[in-house]
Amino acid sequence: MTASTSTARPLAEPDFPGQRGVSWVIGLIWGLLVINTLGSLGVDTIVPIPRRLLQVITMGSLCVAFVLALLLNRKLRIRPNAFLLLLSLLAVVSFVSSSFLDSGLGALFRCARLAVFIATLWLLTRWWDGGLAFVRHHVRALTAVLAVVAAGLVLSPGTAMPADFDGRLVGVLWPITATQVADYAAVVAGLTVVLWLARATTARSVLFIAVPAVFLLLLTHTRTATVGLLAGVPVAGLTLALTNARARKTIAAITVGATVLAVAFSTALTTWFQRGQDDDSFSNLTGRQFVWDALLAEDRTVREQILGVGLTDKSFGGLPIDSTWLAVYHEQGIVGISIVVLMLLGLLFAMATRPPSPARACAVFLVVYGLIASYTQVGLGDVTGYLLHFVVAAALLTPSSGDQRTLHSYDRA
Repeated sequence: MTASTSTARPLAEPDFPGQRGVSWVIGLIWGLLVINTLGSLGVDTIVPIPRRLLQVITMGSLCVAFVLALLLNRKLRIRPNAFLLLLSLLAVVSFVSSSFLDSGLGALFRCARLAVFIATLWLLTRWWDGGLAFVRHHVRALTAVLAVVAAGLVLSPGTAMPADFDGRLVGVLWPITATQVADYAAVVAGLTVVLWLARATTARSVLFIAVPAVFLLLLTHTRTATVGLLAGVPVAGLTLALTNARARKTIAAITVGATVLAVAFSTALTTWFQRGQDDDSFSNLTGRQFVWDALLAEDRTVREQILGVGLTDKSFGGLPIDSTWLAVYHEQGIVGISIVVLMLLGLLFAMATRPPSPARACAVFLVVYGLIASYTQVGLGDVTGYLLHFVVAAALLTPSSGDQRTLHSYDRA
């Protein structure tokens, strides 16, 4: 199916026509996976929530998601997938490196969580058919999280944009950092706009989903997510340009409009990007460079260089690493970095070999956004919402089996 023949429909409609029950359960499972990736530290909430309770909710959501996926796919029918195969191999490397206990017993717990997470994804591969179902599930789940953030902003604006975080928007009903809020907002806005460009959703979805998401993104003052959104949408639109007049016109309008705005509001844009930081803070990425230099300068054994130190809380010396590549190197070593590169190369190859379609355009956005965000975000080597973005891209790039009746059926043992 080409982009020009897609049928626009609201994001709230069922994904599998005639299989409302299956669609609803898969959407619930995906929502539980998103809950599992939510943060639990670093932000003061309106009503204090004990850390233990937060952990019970996030870990419990993963266990429930796995059980539901197992019940939905009772015969354990899975589809081969190179991305998940490599991710499973990365989990094995994580277990091996964590077994030396360089990062404590918590590393083994994180490995077990990663294993259950990957097992749940494998169970869902039965419904990976290269369609837009999982994009819609992803957008709905992330939109629900953003709605919670927006509710916190309405209830307590001062708490939601605290001075301790330089006035950046955070989640205060559930603790969500500004970086996470920006990540969710950028992906929701980008996917919704790409679906509209591909005529796979309505203008109403853009108005009521993408526009508020962009507003929340701007309130977070997060540069990487903003750049990822601004780069991802045009690149995804270009993949539709040959088959979709709307995409051609919109990308042209965006290019002209962005150029005019950049010239007219250059001072304001510079101020927004600098977030009141001096030149030194801006150049070292708010202190990230110091952490990165210290991590790379750390004396490591040959084993630590090859396999890493095992899964950690994504910090080094008590400070966040804030880089996918350095976090993977620290935790899973050179072997981990090699596996992640192969995962991304596999997605790029699949994008290059697929014909133009709404699904490929969404995958292009997610991969372009993810590659840009990987510079200052962590997650490809562990359970995170960031990893889920790439999982959605892998689902979008999975070829259709050609037997939708079997693929979408619900076996009753």
